[in-house]
Amino acid sequence: MNVPRDAPYPELKKTHTMAHAGRPWTDFKPPPAAPVWAAIEGLGRYYILVAALDLNIFDTLQRTGPSTVEQLSEELSLPVLHLRALLDAVVALELLEQVRNVYDLNDAAKRYLVSDGPATMAALVPVAPGPHENWSRLADTVRQGKPAYPIEDNPAAFYVPLVEGTFTTMHRCATRADLKIRYSAMPEPRVLELGAGGAPWAIAILQQNSRGTALVNDLDEVLPVARVNAAHFGLTDRINFRPGDFHTVEIENEGYDLAILGHICRTEGEDGAKHLIQRAFSALVPGGRLILSDYFCDRERKLNPHAVLMGATMMASTIRGFTFTHEEFSDWLRDAGFEALRLIEPIGFQQCFVAVKPAIKGT
Repeated sequence: MNVPRDAPYPELKKTHTMAHAGRPWTDFKPPPAAPVWAAIEGLGRYYILVAALDLNIFDTLQRTGPSTVEQLSEELSLPVLHLRALLDAVVALELLEQVRNVYDLNDAAKRYLVSDGPATMAALVPVAPGPHENWSRLADTVRQGKPAYPIEDNPAAFYVPLVEGTFTTMHRCATRADLKIRYSAMPEPRVLELGAGGAPWAIAILQQNSRGTALVNDLDEVLPVARVNAAHFGLTDRINFRPGDFHTVEIENEGYDLAILGHICRTEGEDGAKHLIQRAFSALVPGGRLILSDYFCDRERKLNPHAVLMGATMMASTIRGFTFTHEEFSDWLRDAGFEALRLIEPIGFQQCFVAVKPAIKGT
């Protein structure tokens, strides 16, 4: 009896194709195991990068220049064999270069992984997945419908390092958004940034518009991050800092030309997101604009893996958090009264809805 054998190397092209056997090639050629291995290696890949940052490898190479493992071992007081294994793993991640046993920063490391890089993510990497212990209990979270250690139990402990780590990326996004929104050309923009974290949008707007002022809101324990950033850019005297929960903090009706909801809607679930959108609508003057940035899924929740995986991250560590689709946000914005919706992407993976509160007729 002629029984088809399982191909030991399914990645190689076989002769058992439809043209040869009259049946779909998957009957004879099993799918590659690459997606499974990618998932298995994903945990190790992440912690390799976390360890390299924790051991100060990128900043050290920036200071020393190209170095052998022996030179780095002496510089960092680390054992040679273990350090070499880690360095080689980072090279495998394409985040370092190695030529003839000499290690050096590559372009990605220079931009994203040294602490003073132009788009540094060094402080973001350790905190981006949320509390690490929640991932080992993900199955229990799905069974019970809530995470073991929700961020909401101690929001300041999580959000302070998170907003510190995300500021550079969000500030770049907000700065580049001016090319699409032209807030720099507004006469005297009054800006409202709810749940502002480090206030990247308010700061970017005021940097490019010397006539603007801003109200920045976040939890009392988080707001000092915004104060430090504002002082760094010399903008403290143009920003009013208002502590409080963004669902209940007092906001002036029709007092702002721009309202910012920056990566906060997905933490609040559908009802919370709708409430924030409605608050922004009430706060804007007629003709004012809302900028709502987040990670948005496509209708089938599969064409934007970054947003889909962010949804799993929210589910793993928050009580209400999930990502939502472009269509859902579009409906919520229109239901709140907004019109002239646009979707822009100032930098990669950072999309924003821009929506307008209708102007009063006859004005």
